[in-house]
Amino acid sequence: MPLRLHAVAAADAADAVRDGTVDVALLRLPADTSGLAVIPLYEETTVAVVPTEHLLTAVDEITAADLDGEPTLVPLDDVVAWADAPGALVDHRPETTQDAIELVAAGLGALVVPQSLARLHHRKDLTYRPITDAPTCPVALAFPEGPQSELVEEFVGIVRGRKAGSSRGQAEPAPKRTAREKTLAKQAARAAAGKVARKPGKATRGRR
Repeated sequence: MPLRLHAVAAADAADAVRDGTVDVALLRLPADTSGLAVIPLYEETTVAVVPTEHLLTAVDEITAADLDGEPTLVPLDDVVAWADAPGALVDHRPETTQDAIELVAAGLGALVVPQSLARLHHRKDLTYRPITDAPTCPVALAFPEGPQSELVEEFVGIVRGRKAGSSRGQAEPAPKRTAREKTLAKQAARAAAGKVARKPGKATRGRR
């Protein structure tokens, strides 16, 4: 099944499905899902992005308490639903996560994001640590409610766990061969493998 991928801002993903810009979209929940059917996919780990020389990098993972008093950046496109997020929130709110990453690199604070965004914006001078007691970031597949095109229907079916080809409209799989048919096929294969091609008029001679 051919797919065409479009980059859409997290805040605009649901609207892109509703207005037909895309057929399906990955949503970060919670989000306005009115008029959409939603299939939960997975829960993503929440992490703190900090400079590589930061004290928090001394451990492999941290807790929310470790961020108490830590200047923390919250971009306008923030996707982490954490009502009581720790840290001392910086008054200035960057427009995007990318802008916030630049400010983290400049030493202006830490940034709390889903792990995939930390990886997406990876830099040599930054690293991240999982926050063990932070809420996870749910990711879901969204598509319009109601009847779907055959391609969307099949894609949704695959996401729900059906194998490609098992949806409506696909050709039936070839019937399984009987034990006798398998035996005859093996015998034919062995016979074909045992044949040696020789040129006419020449015989095979052994060495003396």
